[in-house]
Amino acid sequence: MLDVRRLRLLRELAHHGTIAAVAEALAFSPSAVSQQLSVLEREAGVPLLERTGRRVALTPAGRNLVRHAEAVLELLEQAGAELAHARRGLAGPLRIGTYPSAARAVMPAALAELTARHPGLEPMVTEVDPAAVAAALRAGELDVALVHEYDLVPAEPEPGLALTQPVFTEPMYLAAAAPGTVAGHRDSPWIMSPPGTLCHAMALRACQQAGFTPRVRHHIDDFATVLALVAVGQGVALVPHLGTAGGTPAGVALTRLPMYRRTRTAFRAGGAGHPAVGAFTAALHTAVPPALGGTPPVN
Repeated sequence: MLDVRRLRLLRELAHHGTIAAVAEALAFSPSAVSQQLSVLEREAGVPLLERTGRRVALTPAGRNLVRHAEAVLELLEQAGAELAHARRGLAGPLRIGTYPSAARAVMPAALAELTARHPGLEPMVTEVDPAAVAAALRAGELDVALVHEYDLVPAEPEPGLALTQPVFTEPMYLAAAAPGTVAGHRDSPWIMSPPGTLCHAMALRACQQAGFTPRVRHHIDDFATVLALVAVGQGVALVPHLGTAGGTPAGVALTRLPMYRRTRTAFRAGGAGHPAVGAFTAALHTAVPPALGGTPPVN
């Protein structure tokens, strides 16, 4: 009999590529991951991994088993959702991931709505960049999360995850000392989020689309700080609507751009019917300010 926990490790190896990365994602030691995968190979009765020095690749049998593992894990999520419906009332922890600007501008109202409707739930919020959400959901560190995508950085399909339709859509702005265009700031210093984030990729691609490679002076992940730096002449930046929720400092002009950021909720595949996930999504729709064009929940 194949062990589901070991199948999960094999699935993560297929996604992360190295045993060290799997160990980091799941808070295991590399030796423990390696040992469990060796046990899984013995259970399967065929080689699942090809080891060349420090590198590990999946064999055809290993890749095929990962495909079945995805289906098994999705069915287990569906079973958990059905069991949750059988219980009386929603209760217990609900681990929610969110990006910082939504944590400040949307999450408080969503949590107030959620706990008013379901006082037995214990929402637990963690700030996490959307680029790291998939690993956290698959690892079981989160139950549901807010993720965003940009026009220039569309969401890539993530095995083992599912997304709702956009909950709200925000316009993007150029923040500078005076109204202008992205192309007009090819010689200006830029303020961007740290490399590896979706916000950084979006700003970089916007500049490249305008015909230049930006000269990045500051890497800042908090939009309030970004606007404060723009106000004192430290550079220009691209900021979404939620990033301006705290107000725009004197000396900063916002020019609306033909670009948008869309926010969805993400959860493990098979978990769409889980009542806690549905309750959070419904509360989120209620909390979205009308100015952001929130879309009604899909029944």
